[in-house]
Amino acid sequence: MTEQAKAFAAGLSFWKGKVDPQPLSGGITNVNFVVEDSGEKYVVRIGGDIPLHQVMRFNELAASRAAHSAGLSPEVLYAEPGALVMRFIEGKTFAPEDIRKPENLAAIVDIIRRVHHDVPKYLRGPSLVFWVFHVLRDYAGTLHDGASRMIPELSRLMEITDALEAEIGSIDLVYGHNDLLAANLIDDGKRLWLIDWDYAGFNSPLFDLSNLASNNEFPPDMEDWLLQAYFGEPQSGGMRRRYAAMKCASLLREAMWSMVQEIHSDLDFDFVAYTTENLERFERAHEDYLARGV
Repeated sequence: MTEQAKAFAAGLSFWKGKVDPQPLSGGITNVNFVVEDSGEKYVVRIGGDIPLHQVMRFNELAASRAAHSAGLSPEVLYAEPGALVMRFIEGKTFAPEDIRKPENLAAIVDIIRRVHHDVPKYLRGPSLVFWVFHVLRDYAGTLHDGASRMIPELSRLMEITDALEAEIGSIDLVYGHNDLLAANLIDDGKRLWLIDWDYAGFNSPLFDLSNLASNNEFPPDMEDWLLQAYFGEPQSGGMRRRYAAMKCASLLREAMWSMVQEIHSDLDFDFVAYTTENLERFERAHEDYLARGV
């Protein structure tokens, strides 16, 4: 697939001259390249719609353009079905330890708030909703259809899903990034950039907050700080419990995403190990959620 994707990237009509796309590491949904052309550097994302993961490229393109207009993400310079060309950002791609640094975390909270409230001001055309509990139920159906090795676990996981959704209750609706992995933040030395809008869509603000914390292994005191920084005041036990429920859902979604990848992806990645890691993290978070009764 990589060679086909490279040939596709090299043949885009956007280029002024002959180019030699170089693989860009880090993606486990798309195939990404860095391309130099006429003295400029670009990132090319190659990938079609992925209905299994509710990734639709029209949605990613609209979100990417809106995020650029809001001053959060690199400019999209060219798009065609299966390909997206953006300006290359020279900088440091974050790791989880970078996210947890207080000076970075304060800036990231501001970015999240701007995603939620500024990006939709620039959004054009139809947009998706990312409701993690629908995603989890859809994944369960996909795993049943695909005779996944995880079928014996699905009944229990869906019971937990229902209970977590009931805990969340009604929500405030904002526009979410919904994939706050450390690698989706880049520091160019002057500012932070947020990239990769595959899963963007309207959602509860609790998902981005808990997704950031779960992906980057925040300790409890940092989670308390995160909620206070985002909402502007200390949060009640009820809000903290809803946040903890959403954190469990975020971890379960990552695990079930990987379960689906196990049976459907042709990317060279150890999805079984990734499933195991994230399922174990989910189980620990869920046990803590039940035990603490936040």
